[in-house]
Amino acid sequence: MNTEKKLLTPVTTGTLELPNRVVMAPMNRRRALNGIPGESAPIYFRQRAGAGLIITDNTAVAPNGIGYMGTPGIYNQEQVDSWKRVTAEVHALGGRIFMQLVHAGRIGHYLNNEGQMPLIAPAAVSAEGLIRTPGEIHLPNSEPVEATAADVRRLIGEHIQGAINAIEAGFDGVEIHGAHGFLPEQFLHPHTNRRTDAYGGSIAARSRFLLEIVEGTAAAIGKERTGIRLSPFVKLNDLPDYAEEAETQRYIVDALQQMGILYIHLSDQGPVGHGKIPEAFIRELRRRYSGLVILAGGYSAETAEAALQAGLADLIAFGKPYIANPDLTERFRLNIPLAVGDPATYYQGGDEGYIDYPSVDPVHSPIFVANATADCR
Repeated sequence: MNTEKKLLTPVTTGTLELPNRVVMAPMNRRRALNGIPGESAPIYFRQRAGAGLIITDNTAVAPNGIGYMGTPGIYNQEQVDSWKRVTAEVHALGGRIFMQLVHAGRIGHYLNNEGQMPLIAPAAVSAEGLIRTPGEIHLPNSEPVEATAADVRRLIGEHIQGAINAIEAGFDGVEIHGAHGFLPEQFLHPHTNRRTDAYGGSIAARSRFLLEIVEGTAAAIGKERTGIRLSPFVKLNDLPDYAEEAETQRYIVDALQQMGILYIHLSDQGPVGHGKIPEAFIRELRRRYSGLVILAGGYSAETAEAALQAGLADLIAFGKPYIANPDLTERFRLNIPLAVGDPATYYQGGDEGYIDYPSVDPVHSPIFVANATADCR
């Protein structure tokens, strides 16, 4: 790819200088034990420090919001201290890294939660589907308990504390996971939110949980360090279409504009058949919201460049391409074909399929070189 094309040009915000517009999308590689990033995590993220911005695995803010086996956490000091090793390695190479904060809500099984704590959600509505549990046994998602008013306040506080912990761990900012059918979207959606209190019923009430998390996070760590991921019109984790979705998303976007947070990250699942975000909605969002917009959803270098040139986004996030191509931006720069990953190790396993994908050397040699790892051990 030509270096003059927009994808590889820098972006400067009030607090961040990004050398390119390539974002490493959040992917839960599920290699944490007891919520603690493993010994290889600093190597993995350092290998990908050439991204304009790295967003981590979705990282649990509470011991009952883990969702999937192997999910990392940010709710205790041991986790914070382990993440410090990750941020130090990325920053040593001049990289920038945000943590994605997640609470899975009704998605998961109590066997995957710390202390086998029960799942919690806006209402006691179970999700369809199976979840992997210890012993490689796949079981139905557990039925969640309905959050009390005190639980709701605590859940909001856990997200905010997770953001504070992330900054302590050295992250440049956080991304609140308001997408993919996890807890904040469960509050947004009338199928899963059947509450009759201040957090259920109207669009404003159903949006309150998510917006109070964002508002509290921005107050705690700075709006310039706060981003959010949304997936409007996407159907993941057993959430159907609903009549007020477009109006709900407009309400949220307008509130985020008023808060002045750094970015909105839109996750389009059209390429994998789970719902496409209409271009008309993206253009409307761009008119309503003046912050950075990140698009994710099966992009190639060519389609990413086209989206940037069309003014649909400021940055483009790449997920699976970053698994097998730690040097993705360099491959884009040199127009080198992308390596193909092994799906069997995408979301489980050890170092194989995690830190053993090679990088091409920067002088366009046909020789492949592995990233050094000794100084991270």
